[in-house]
Amino acid sequence: MKKPLIFAISGVKNSGKTTLITQLLPLLSAQGLAAATIKHDGHDFDADIPGTDTYRHFHAGAYGTAIFSDSKFMVVKRQPHMTEEQLITWFPEADLILLEGFKTCPYPKIELVRRGNSVKSVCGGYHLAAIATNLTPKELERDNPEIPLLDLNHPREIASFILEMYSMSQEKLNENRRFNPRLF
Repeated sequence: MKKPLIFAISGVKNSGKTTLITQLLPLLSAQGLAAATIKHDGHDFDADIPGTDTYRHFHAGAYGTAIFSDSKFMVVKRQPHMTEEQLITWFPEADLILLEGFKTCPYPKIELVRRGNSVKSVCGGYHLAAIATNLTPKELERDNPEIPLLDLNHPREIASFILEMYSMSQEKLNENRRFNPRLF
């Protein structure tokens, strides 16, 4: 039984979360990891392209639409409340699920603190595993100086940190399997 590592890439608006994730994905994939992403949008969004059949169906009143081919699918559904926990279940084959945003979620996270955008951590004690920044340690305002600092301009360093966390999570999962027969 495989359990994905859920890991958040957090930070204030315009800190570079999407850019970093798009740099990390090919690096993590090259290491053989199946990585999925989940992003929360604080505003409502169009999940389909205007003019497509599914867009027309949805805007004509369907509460949900789905489209699929031999290699992918998309579902758009009106639902009063959705959580990342519900969406995580859509990726059972994933090794790693990167959450974009989610500053206060209960998952380990790397917070981006970028010069000209922010100077202090806003994730506080919310499972902060590391801070990726282009500030010097003296420029950075942080509550816990023991939180590791990663170079925001070196995605390979950040990917290595995530891979290390992934390896540790798999070792712990395997260790639990060895000592708890109910997990088999």
